This record gives sequence, C-alpha cells and structure tokens, in this order.
Amino acid sequence: MKIWSKVVRVVEGVLLSLGLLLLIAFSLAHLHRFVMFRADMTQFKTEQLDSANEGYKAEVLSRENAVATVSRPANVDQSLGSAQRTRVHHASLRKSAEAVAVLRIPRLQLEAPVLEGTDQFTLNRGVGRIAGTAQPGQSGNIGIAGHRDGFFRPLKDISAGDSIELVTQSGTVVYLVDRVRITSPADVSVLQPRTKPSLTLVTCYPFYFVGPAPKRYVVQASLKQ
Repeated sequence: MKIWSKVVRVVEGVLLSLGLLLLIAFSLAHLHRFVMFRADMTQFKTEQLDSANEGYKAEVLSRENAVATVSRPANVDQSLGSAQRTRVHHASLRKSAEAVAVLRIPRLQLEAPVLEGTDQFTLNRGVGRIAGTAQPGQSGNIGIAGHRDGFFRPLKDISAGDSIELVTQSGTVVYLVDRVRITSPADVSVLQPRTKPSLTLVTCYPFYFVGPAPKRYVVQASLKQ
C-alpha cells in the first residue's frame, strides 16, 4: 500500500510539472504574439509614413531640378540633381516593412499584419500570405492563412457582404465577401485566380476541434467595384 501511495505521489508530481510547463509555454506563446503584433503594426505604420515622406521629398527635388534645368546654361553639369533623385528612389526601394500589408475586417474588429509565409512562427505573429498566390497590391487571388485559435478566430462569425480591407503602402483595397465554404486541406482550387481580383482567407476547421483540424474554412471575397 505504501509503495502504491509513493507511485501515486510521483505520478501526481510529474503531471503537475507537465501542466506547469504547458501553462508556461502557452503564456510565452501569447506574450510573443502580443509583442510581435505590436512591433509589426508599428513598423508597418512607420514604413507608411517614411514612404509618404520619401515620395514628397522626391517630388520636391524633381520640381527644384526642373526649375534649375530651365535657368542653368546648357553646358552646366546636371548630374547632381539626377544623383539626388536616384538616391531618394533607391532609399525608398530599400525600405521594406516586414509586414507586407495589414488585414482588417471592421465588423469583426479584426486587424492583423500580413507577413510572408505560413510557418508556425509567422502565424503566431500575424497572418501569412500563401506562397504561389498574388501579392497584396496586385491583381489575381491573394491567399492569406491564419490560425483558428489566433487572429482568424473571428472568421467564424463572418457573413457574405462583409467588407475586408487590405492596407498596403500604396493605399487601401476593399473586398466584399461573396462565399464561405468548408473544404479539405487538399483542395487548392480555392486559391486559383478568379474572374475578378480576389482575396481568399484560409483557416482550420472546426474552430474548437481538439488536435489537428481535419478541414479548412475558406472565406472568398471579390474586389469591391
């Protein structure tokens, strides 16, 4: 009996330790998500402001050089103005936010940075563009994946006609949800280009399934005309 009691205490201790480790891992994952979400959103907004400022500077330089070109003699070296514009242009190209866009669904109060890739580390920080689909800001079908227990949990309440906003450095593009479907993980037809520029959101289904979910929840939206 004493031996059995010792075994029970050992098992209880192991289970308690395992539970604490899982709780710590869960807490760290959520802390990482919160911190990186704030960092990615801040970085994206900073890049938006920098891009706007660089565009304004380039426009001012272009006007100044145009005026100078009219007023200077033809044999004067004009390479300086051109080099300045080139530096501004190249500096603008080198600046790239880690988040390629920001996804917003106003009715669901969903906002998440769109990152490149769909690995676990990336999807803990935001949502990810699916490789092989169109880039944000381009025509085609933009595929974006997210975790059902993370940023894409609100998708369970989405409805046809809801607006989805995709914010890039160039501006905001609005899509309207036209279909919600449940399919298998092997069904890649949902990511194929459609007749109109479109956006496809993908997450696992059912939303509250324990373990790896067997299906995919797909939200299809078309560009608002």
